[in-house]
Amino acid sequence: MRLLQDSHILESIHRCDLVTFSWCLRRKHRSALIKLSRLISRSADGPLYALGALVLACYGNWQMVSLLGLAFAVERLVYFCSKRHFKRNRPPQAIPGFESVIKPSDQFSFPSGHTSAAFLTAGILSHAFPYLSPLLYPWAAAVGGSRVMLGVHFPSDIVAGALLGHTLSLLVLTLSV
Repeated sequence: MRLLQDSHILESIHRCDLVTFSWCLRRKHRSALIKLSRLISRSADGPLYALGALVLACYGNWQMVSLLGLAFAVERLVYFCSKRHFKRNRPPQAIPGFESVIKPSDQFSFPSGHTSAAFLTAGILSHAFPYLSPLLYPWAAAVGGSRVMLGVHFPSDIVAGALLGHTLSLLVLTLSV
């Protein structure tokens, strides 16, 4: 019985994903939006995280540099294990005839690694620099939105990535006190 309930819940989430995904993609032909989405997505490819660690180091906040490194190690481990466990197809594989704007770096979509890394970074850097929170969290959310607009993730992949990244940032910060 539990398996049937879980299956029904997953089907409901997938239907909601398809409706939301379709709404977003009806806007994909706006070239400025696609260019902006590419730029935002690229900002979460990795170099910005190294810059964040460098800024922390420049301020002499070595504890935060260590926490950021530890948090990323845990986040990547959970991210890779989740991808392999859930094996959710990306939109181009799940929707016949659909092509994404960019080629994703791996096969599966759940959870969004770009989004989890962005929210993890936003959480830790916001702790170190609270005045940057109004910039960091909208950036992290924009990273997630850009991944949907580029056609490589469903909305629930983004929600899961955001929850993963933010939860891990809170966990690492709490355990470090």
